[in-house]
Amino acid sequence: MKPSLQFFLAGFLLLILQTGLCYGIKWIGLSKTPLALTLNQTQHCKQLEGLVVSQVQLCRSNLELMQTIIQAAREVIKTCRKTFSDMRWNCSSIELAPNYLLDLERGTRESAFVYALSAAAISHTIARACTTGDLPGCSCGPIPGETPGPGYRWGGCADNLNYGLIMGSKFSDAPMKMKKSGSQANKLMHLHNSEVGRQVLKASLEMKCKCHGVSGSCSIKTCWKGLQELQDIALDLKNKYLSATKVVHRPMGTRKYLVPKDIDIRPVKETELIYLQSSPDFCMKNEKVGSHGTQDRQCNKTSNGSDSCDLMCCGRGYNPYMDKVVERCHCKYHWCCYVTCKKCERTVERYVCK
Repeated sequence: MKPSLQFFLAGFLLLILQTGLCYGIKWIGLSKTPLALTLNQTQHCKQLEGLVVSQVQLCRSNLELMQTIIQAAREVIKTCRKTFSDMRWNCSSIELAPNYLLDLERGTRESAFVYALSAAAISHTIARACTTGDLPGCSCGPIPGETPGPGYRWGGCADNLNYGLIMGSKFSDAPMKMKKSGSQANKLMHLHNSEVGRQVLKASLEMKCKCHGVSGSCSIKTCWKGLQELQDIALDLKNKYLSATKVVHRPMGTRKYLVPKDIDIRPVKETELIYLQSSPDFCMKNEKVGSHGTQDRQCNKTSNGSDSCDLMCCGRGYNPYMDKVVERCHCKYHWCCYVTCKKCERTVERYVCK
């Protein structure tokens, strides 16, 4: 075999091994499902975008669940964009689902976040749908076994986290359990990060209460276990993204494991996000490495955080422009019981990166 051909094949093999092929998050492409599409027959499952064979089978056997999963896909996109709106990488490529760019195709910390968020979001949305009665296969979560305390009583309708975790993980993890879903290292990484997302979801379950009593005295509180909003869960995952650990797939005994690259004397923690490939700084547009660049991105001149013009623009400088903003103003309360406002226009100075 000629050296040049050997080099090409080696490079091609390395590219395959370094990419996770994103099977696990292609289902986010369900966000593009037309609102008019009625899912009441099993053959409709083939019309859904981004599903692998095992997910199509799950769709056929759980048709009533699919509208909730479609809603979860939309929540992933909306939440990811909002969570990273102040960062150089602003999750914009997630809107290309199910066909991603290299920032999400490779085993980066960005893909780690999206896998974790998508796993949390699908279980969160299913658990909430049980509570609202949108799913015939489930109902409210169980009443906790512990006593809530004096003046408190269990009631209401708890989010059915257990059902959400079972059905959510069955659907979102299905692609990583296929034989042809990328390298073993990527499978392990994606499954690990998905589980981290579900752990953060579990930790968000908290006691929520409603007051009862004469004249609002709140002498008795009816309480239930409810999940935090998905945006709050995403912020916790963002902190894990910022402190994510780079790993390598290394033999330990008779098997290979993912271990921290720089401190491989310890195993990977169950609570940390992990990644295999380093990310670019996302300053300049470079599709070969999955960078979208920050040119023309809005920045905050007075901020010291990641949205500051210095950090967002990578030292290239920024251009000011004037923007007209329409706001509610001169609001008046009318007895009883409504508010009327006028609309006022003002001009504000904004800044975009060069």
